[in-house]
Amino acid sequence: MTRASTEVIPPELLLNAYRTGYFPMADGKEGEIFWYDPEQRGILPLGGMKISRSLRRTIAKQIYTVDQDTAFEEVMRRCAERDETWISETIIRSYVLLHELGYAHSIEVRHAGALVGGLYGVAVGAAFFGESMFSTMTDASKVALEALVRRMNERGFELLDTQYTTPHLESLGVIEIPREQYLHLLASATAKHCTFI
Repeated sequence: MTRASTEVIPPELLLNAYRTGYFPMADGKEGEIFWYDPEQRGILPLGGMKISRSLRRTIAKQIYTVDQDTAFEEVMRRCAERDETWISETIIRSYVLLHELGYAHSIEVRHAGALVGGLYGVAVGAAFFGESMFSTMTDASKVALEALVRRMNERGFELLDTQYTTPHLESLGVIEIPREQYLHLLASATAKHCTFI
């Protein structure tokens, strides 16, 4: 874990970090930025997302509409609306810049036109690094994740990195693998060319 104190993380630094297994998190909304490379890494195998019956029903009912890259900064800010967050203003500015350069992407889930769920992350080669997601209606973030996995499969992506895992993510199919195994998958995925949009 190392420190960074710039107001905007340079895009080349961010991208090189992802390619080598690191990712940044801020110490609160105004805190310093630290770089992480956990010994155990959370990934979601692209053929292994667990979709419950209730989620299948939600998707089938089409009560939500799903878009990509239509409200990137808003998704980030909604993800940061928590009592404790690692998404600082520096993080937001840095990833909005990555989005403008075509590397960071978002999935938006709307109900009656209102943004009710979504996620964002970074695409490098055939790897997608999921950063955060939010939901204000039942299953909205799960709908976003299902849409992300479907898009990644359609576009030939190989690796969906969730960084860490939680009981909620494990219920969706996320597993933990050792750093060495992760770095092998990472090197293979980032050496390939895929387009998210």
